[in-house]
Amino acid sequence: MTASHNVVIALFEDVELLDFCGPYEVFSVASRWADAPIFNVVTVSEQPGPVRTSNGLSVNPHYHLAECVRPDLLLVPGGKGARREMDNPVLIDWIRQHACEAEVVMSVCTGALLLAKAGLLDGLEATTHHGAIELLRQCAPHTAIHEDRRIVDNGRIICSAGIAAGIDMSLHVVAKLLGYEIAMKTARQMDYAYDQGGCKAGELAV
Repeated sequence: MTASHNVVIALFEDVELLDFCGPYEVFSVASRWADAPIFNVVTVSEQPGPVRTSNGLSVNPHYHLAECVRPDLLLVPGGKGARREMDNPVLIDWIRQHACEAEVVMSVCTGALLLAKAGLLDGLEATTHHGAIELLRQCAPHTAIHEDRRIVDNGRIICSAGIAAGIDMSLHVVAKLLGYEIAMKTARQMDYAYDQGGCKAGELAV
């Protein structure tokens, strides 16, 4: 990767704060170690205006769906609102459409439910927050669900377990795209203990 790549993070009411802030930080910090900023990290919501997270924090997305930049990396977080957004055809159709264009599609926590509703997990493997495993099995009957894995990497589509696991998944993606050394520099800058499992580029973190 030599050119700037858009990392687009979808937001919605009652999104889990760390689900998206953790990955946002990882990809932003990783850009510091490249010769030029490699990741342009932005957020998008269905409508213009602030989005309130499940913790009550008000966030101002960069874009709304109709005007968003093309995602090279698409990340769908979870949270209490994900169960509602499963039945939001506007957001689900947007995820389905732009997932076809993206190089990498990621879910954090119950964001996997939205990928499932978009039909993106059929025939693949996935994980989610431990409290939503059975719901994901119902939504994705043709998907192998792993409740004991922190990250499930299908190649282009990658899922992580709950909340903080999104940080590990994002570092895993940085390692795949930019190399293990850049991922470790990023984790060190964040004072994040990433190397406990020894996950290197191309390996599956569990």
